Amino acid sequence: MARIAMVTGATSGIGRASAIRLANEGYDLIINGRREERLRDVASEIEKTGAKCYFKSLDVRVQKDVQAFVEELPSEWSAIDVLVNNAGLAAGKGPVQEGSLDHWERMIDTNLKGLLYVSKAVIPGMIARKSGHIINIGSIAGKEVYPGGNVYNASKHGVDALTRGMRIDLIEHNIRVSQIAPGMVETEFSVVRFDGDQAKADEVYQGFEPLLAEDIADAVAYQVTRPPHVNIADILILPTAQASATVVSKK
Repeated sequence: MARIAMVTGATSGIGRASAIRLANEGYDLIINGRREERLRDVASEIEKTGAKCYFKSLDVRVQKDVQAFVEELPSEWSAIDVLVNNAGLAAGKGPVQEGSLDHWERMIDTNLKGLLYVSKAVIPGMIARKSGHIINIGSIAGKEVYPGGNVYNASKHGVDALTRGMRIDLIEHNIRVSQIAPGMVETEFSVVRFDGDQAKADEVYQGFEPLLAEDIADAVAYQVTRPPHVNIADILILPTAQASATVVSKK
């Protein structure tokens, strides 16, 4: 019987790549995200690997919907072995005094509260089975701050702290808790951050070779395939051209 992995925010980028990679590692996948048509496309890619896929559109910011999603899983999908808390975003960039309340709420509600809502719904089953692995997708922005990052930095520092706290709380239940903190990855991240301004987003990645979503999916696969007594607790992944959140060698 195949193990089951659940990936949030699986419609694109790191979530999509991680779901497909886990399917190639022998997992059946539960995927969710807000764009149902995108979910159908990802599910089709997953099924090409021979894995099964269960999908449903979901906004992780809505706690009652998250709880219902997990509680209403068919019995054959209820034993979630791996949870990848990937859903997250940056919205806007600039001085805190000029920040948008809508941007702040979107980031805090998705990056922090959404992660908590999903984890709270899934963890009881892992505790009952005395087994499980939670991987939180953080960011270099959760390790250091940079100009204009303020609330996004705060939300990802929160993910870093939550990961460490969850690891302490769940150790007695034989549940591994890990984090992956990527640097600059070329996905839809910057398009979302700059409210759909593709030209502005493209500038972020010009002059160097950024990470790809598949690079982060490799790290997810590495973490979940370690022996049961090994937990790769935290991975910071940068493109070779990036030394810190603000130092990037561009040609």
